[in-house]
Amino acid sequence: MAEDTGGGVIDWAADNRLVIASEEDGWQHLYALSAEGGAAKLLTPGNCEVEQWSFTPDKKSILFNSNCGDVDRRHLWKVDAAGGTPERFTPGVGIEWSPVALSDGQTVAYLGSDAADPARPYVTTLAPDRVPRTLASQTWPKDFTSTLQLAAVDPAIFKAADGVELHAQVFVPRNLKPGEKHPALIFLHGGPIRQMLLGWHYMYYYSNSYAMNQYLASRGYIVLALNYRSGIGYGRAFREAPGRAGRGATEYQDVVAAGKYLQSRNDVDSKRIGLWGGSYGGYLTALGLGRNSDLFAAGVDLHGVHDWPTDNWDGKNVPADLNKLAHDSSPVTSVNTWKSPVLFIHGDDDRNVYFTQTVDLVARLREKGVEIEQLVFPDDVHDFLLHRHWLAAYHAASDFFDRHFRMPGN
Repeated sequence: MAEDTGGGVIDWAADNRLVIASEEDGWQHLYALSAEGGAAKLLTPGNCEVEQWSFTPDKKSILFNSNCGDVDRRHLWKVDAAGGTPERFTPGVGIEWSPVALSDGQTVAYLGSDAADPARPYVTTLAPDRVPRTLASQTWPKDFTSTLQLAAVDPAIFKAADGVELHAQVFVPRNLKPGEKHPALIFLHGGPIRQMLLGWHYMYYYSNSYAMNQYLASRGYIVLALNYRSGIGYGRAFREAPGRAGRGATEYQDVVAAGKYLQSRNDVDSKRIGLWGGSYGGYLTALGLGRNSDLFAAGVDLHGVHDWPTDNWDGKNVPADLNKLAHDSSPVTSVNTWKSPVLFIHGDDDRNVYFTQTVDLVARLREKGVEIEQLVFPDDVHDFLLHRHWLAAYHAASDFFDRHFRMPGN
């Protein structure tokens, strides 16, 4: 049987202590509490969040990853379970997660990525002269990064109309010439309990998305990956913002703010701004195309929710007034103002978002004469099972934007 390395909501540590995960101060932190009682001790202070954690073999120290001091990345830290000052032990601008201490108590294995290289396993030491070392490096193409010539990924911060601060990552095409104006795309993640990062993501779905955003940038698009309210990484108040989703779609104003931010850049063609995203990101894509065709000129909607009361929660046991609010917060109520062309991509055996969500919206838009394209994967699910379907979806999306934004040479 494998040793319990922790990572639950409540874990036993050495010296009869409990380690507890809590959002008591509005941020997910770790606390230590004596099994004999008394006040809990905060182990990981700051306006930042702990995401994953484990123990050293003696259960006296905790290894964890967090965005403390680097809000749009993840780094690894160590803290004594009895309390003390946390110490970061992965330097640089990478993204690190899933730390596991080996039996010697000094060696740590983990997964890491950065803006250039996708996830791979590493080992490092907790000693002062630590130097991270990749495992099985011979399995990775030596020319991966140099061949791809990836775009620079820069952080961006701006505010929504109601003052909420928003974070985003901007993919800037290489060799951008002064005075050139490029089309721009906003990527909207799903979940929505997610956070896009300044590098290759630790989740498979969003590692794919990062690759797609890099591909779009290589074709001349400026791409903005938006961390809209209701996501993680910026505290409980941000994640649980009032009126989100089917209770008013307040996060939609973040999408508008991202569009206006792009319009303010001197390297963006304000008439060629598009949206793309999957699942919850498909919902926001459809909402943007319906409510603001004047701002968003085209969009690609992958398996998005289009009418909350008919999604797979089926409006069960929901009062009529809340069902109406959910319907009014949905893209189907904006078909009368929807002018922008759209590509819908969906697997017809989707168990997360019913395929009928797309079928219904397509029928409504056809009645209004909206330009529609569709790509349907028979017998596939929400998170496409077949690699060739991911490739087909992304190539269709790129081709769609190329044609509607008249990208030369692509």
